[in-house]
Amino acid sequence: MAAWPADPHCRWRGLSRDLAWRRSEGRRPAWRASGESKLQPLPSCEACTPSPEEVQSWAQSFDKLMHSPAGRSAFRAFLRTEYSEENMLFWLACEELKAEANQHVVDEKARLIYEDYVSILSPKEVSLDSRVREGINKKMQEPSAHTFDDAQLQIYTLMHRDSYPRFLSSPAYRALLLQGDPPSSHEA
Repeated sequence: MAAWPADPHCRWRGLSRDLAWRRSEGRRPAWRASGESKLQPLPSCEACTPSPEEVQSWAQSFDKLMHSPAGRSAFRAFLRTEYSEENMLFWLACEELKAEANQHVVDEKARLIYEDYVSILSPKEVSLDSRVREGINKKMQEPSAHTFDDAQLQIYTLMHRDSYPRFLSSPAYRALLLQGDPPSSHEA
């Protein structure tokens, strides 16, 4: 695979040309989904019903929330109400990228993550500092499964410090806590 040109404007022309060619040819990698995002849709956890203990454990640590499929789903729904769902989507896309072993697929997914979440042209751009953004631009010359590690950590930290405390005091989280309470506890 050819490396990205050093000039970022050339990179965008090349990426745009590549994506336009793909669309005109009707080609799409098997792991790409149709719809708004070019990345594979996330597994739905709407059917997941967390236990009361699991919901309570989310208040113990952000890591427990993020390691729980139901927790990520509830937190993602909360982030959607705050217009910051792209942070969770980016974090999950990075997790998916890190699990990929096929270098060709890694290259494609890295480009899609860049286009969807890092590009200043993206409507779902995540907030990254210039140091991290420059590092990603360099790493995109030869993408790897760890191209976005610094950015993923920065977004994880942002969600942990900013959105997580608001989630814990939100009506959505309180409603989940109440779902696990026995009805008799509300009568007294």
